[in-house]
Amino acid sequence: MSRLAASKPAELLGDPLSADAVGQALSVLRGIVKSCYGPAGRLKQLHNGVGGYVRTSSQSSAVLGQLCATHPVLRVVLASVQSHLSHCADGGLFTAILCCHLIENFRSLSVAPCTVVRVSQHLLGLCMDYLRSEGCACRVSVDFSHVETLLCLVRSILTSKPACMLQKPEVDHLAILILKAFMFTVPCHVDTRAVLGKCVIVPVKGTRVVDSTVLPGLLIEMPRMQLAAPLTVKRTGSNVVKTALFCVSMAGDCFSPEEGTVAVQQGVSLELAQLTQLLDIGKQLVKDEVGLVVCQKVIHPSLKQYLKENSVLAVDRAGLALMEPLTLMTGSKPIASIHLLSLNYGSLQDVCVESFASKHFLHLIPNDTAVCSLVLCNRNETAWHELKRACEAAEHMLQLTVKEPLALLGGGCTETHLASYIRHKSCSLPTSSFEDLGCSCTQYLLVADGFCHALESVACSLNHDGGETLTDMDYGHCWFVPSAVPSVSNWSELVSRCGCGINGNTVNLSWRLLQGQAGSAVRQGCPKEPPGKAADLLTLDCFAAKCSGLQVALDTANLILDLSYVIEDQN
Repeated sequence: MSRLAASKPAELLGDPLSADAVGQALSVLRGIVKSCYGPAGRLKQLHNGVGGYVRTSSQSSAVLGQLCATHPVLRVVLASVQSHLSHCADGGLFTAILCCHLIENFRSLSVAPCTVVRVSQHLLGLCMDYLRSEGCACRVSVDFSHVETLLCLVRSILTSKPACMLQKPEVDHLAILILKAFMFTVPCHVDTRAVLGKCVIVPVKGTRVVDSTVLPGLLIEMPRMQLAAPLTVKRTGSNVVKTALFCVSMAGDCFSPEEGTVAVQQGVSLELAQLTQLLDIGKQLVKDEVGLVVCQKVIHPSLKQYLKENSVLAVDRAGLALMEPLTLMTGSKPIASIHLLSLNYGSLQDVCVESFASKHFLHLIPNDTAVCSLVLCNRNETAWHELKRACEAAEHMLQLTVKEPLALLGGGCTETHLASYIRHKSCSLPTSSFEDLGCSCTQYLLVADGFCHALESVACSLNHDGGETLTDMDYGHCWFVPSAVPSVSNWSELVSRCGCGINGNTVNLSWRLLQGQAGSAVRQGCPKEPPGKAADLLTLDCFAAKCSGLQVALDTANLILDLSYVIEDQN
């Protein structure tokens, strides 16, 4: 008998934020996520340390999912960011960088944590009220009757993922395809219970990105031998292909031991009885003029041959993932039992064969385009997987934009603009507001400065080449100066367009460097709205994702600031 070790008492750590280990851990995490941020972000190679698949990525869903944090504070940050990603699918790096900077800036203040929490929540409220107001100068309305703004949103997602290794023509091609695929999923007839359709990504690796395409309906990969003969599919009198879906095995399997004991009379073959029942189902399908049978699992070869002889196309091993789009596309409910055959059939407009590179597909063409297939191509497997995640994020972002048709200026301009707005509001706040918040004017300004510097630090994280990062004092936008340029007073000669691309007029603008540390007072006027909006040049961020990231980052920072003890089980 092995010896039992005595249980150890739990470790109690008081005032965890004062420990140097917290600052070091946050600094390491901030360095990792900051280096991945933006179109020029540095790639990371991820593996489990004992061999196996090596993944190259800069996306937050990949990088943060591979991090194994031991410190409780980091675990809270990572869990919050991953929760944000599960809802918004993008903006994880923004949320993580902002959260780390907020914690570092706030913990360095000589202000009580409870006061910091109250003031920062007030500042967040100012930001949210401004972003949702009609007078917000960093917000763009999205009109679904014009595709320019939507294409800008999709392009911004794709260009922010450098591991996809896309060139500009490829980005433009994919942006159109993703938008076209999304439009296929929008129902033509909207009612109170309208739901979006489904876009299925079909992998084709080792080919050019520009070979990617979008097709209405569903592509099911098939062996070349099965599609060698001319395709003949039975049609009904109304010239449609009647469809039956099965989510149960049609292989004639005998009962498994887990299902209990089966009593069989002497001389009766259970396998033959199962096959007879399957063939009876086949006769019923032929009688009902079914032209296509799709089974999630395996179809018995004899049944498949019988269906083929009667011009019924049989597809097996479709898999669970395709059953939902098949149900949505055909209107048929999957039949779950071969003993009780439901006559709930669906229909398709047509069935044909498509080929891409060395792959061959059965193309199911629906009566309605609620389901579509995005044939996604890329040069190698690593770049393809990264591109797939980027396309899924772009699709999710478009779905969020349908619910809230707004976008925010990208390229760091929303962050610097918000910082300018908060600085302006902080200087004009009435005395009664300080009393309501239970703080002095000095404490409020200190917290506001730390909040604004955190926002500006996110914008600075987009610059990976060592150049200066500026903001103008008129519009509060972000501007990047090329590296290896001598420091001069006339920055207008070195910058041509702001980070989001909306403002290219640098004449008579006043500039401020963004590398200053928190605690340096900056007076800021109310930022103005830029004079023009060139929609085809904009870098845009998803409104819902950015607002959620801002909320999650501050709430997580406040939660960590309010920690008094960490109790950790040592057993």
